Amino acid sequence: MTSVLRHHRYGRALGTGAITVALLTGGTAAAFAAPTPTPSPTPTGTATTTPSPMRTRTAPTPTRTERPRVNRTETPRPTRTVTRGSITVSTREATVRRGRAVAFTGRVRDVRAGTTLVLQRRVNGRWSTLRTTALVNRNGTFTIRRTFTARGTETVRVVTRDGRVQSAAITVRVS
Repeated sequence: MTSVLRHHRYGRALGTGAITVALLTGGTAAAFAAPTPTPSPTPTGTATTTPSPMRTRTAPTPTRTERPRVNRTETPRPTRTVTRGSITVSTREATVRRGRAVAFTGRVRDVRAGTTLVLQRRVNGRWSTLRTTALVNRNGTFTIRRTFTARGTETVRVVTRDGRVQSAAITVRVS
């Protein structure tokens, strides 16, 4: 308890408050040794306590929350997710006529040159792989050309053939 009063902020405040109260109420050690209140009988039969004139109310001392113990034999969890690479893709045409080719160009990072990239499109909430492919150039760029025959909105993305690295989705309107 002495170390709590000496080293913690709440303990210091509690100790300072107790000393201040003792000095203001009489300054003797008898202020701390006041007798405990005794219950007195009441007409209804319930017991009540009569407070001592020397006793003061103090705030409850906060309790320390204990940290969970860590088992040192466990393997540590990684603190961040490691990405294996990234693909960025864009197109000049937001809208294209039916039957015309759309060029999807982009850049890869942490993907080897010569890696095969595949174009996927979203159909009924699922990604469907198309037969359109391209290879990553030595400088990390690629171009994929695709001709859309159906009218509507096409949502596509570029993925490595093994599916580990993929780009964000891009939307093209076919009219």
